[in-house]
Amino acid sequence: MLELRPSCEQCNKPLPPNSTEAMICTFECTFCRDCVEKVLLNVCPNCGGGFTPRPVRPATNWKDGNHLSKHPASDKVVYKPVDPQQHEVFSQDIKNIAPEKR
Repeated sequence: MLELRPSCEQCNKPLPPNSTEAMICTFECTFCRDCVEKVLLNVCPNCGGGFTPRPVRPATNWKDGNHLSKHPASDKVVYKPVDPQQHEVFSQDIKNIAPEKR
């Protein structure tokens, strides 16, 4: 189950469980949409993968106890901004490759 991390790793912007601005990579590195598009250029600084919108966990118990109250979001903040120059070097060769082909 996803952790639903509470903030962007780059700018520390709050990303509550119902945020449609939260983006994650396959390892669940979590960033806001602005940082993914403007700073990271859809290249995860931790794994080189791409990003996808993070799903929103239902707040209501629609079925079998699978809801936010029973499975709360993480409160663990991961804040480790990237150095834009280092990220440019890292992402230079892969940013133009579609994430599903990296």
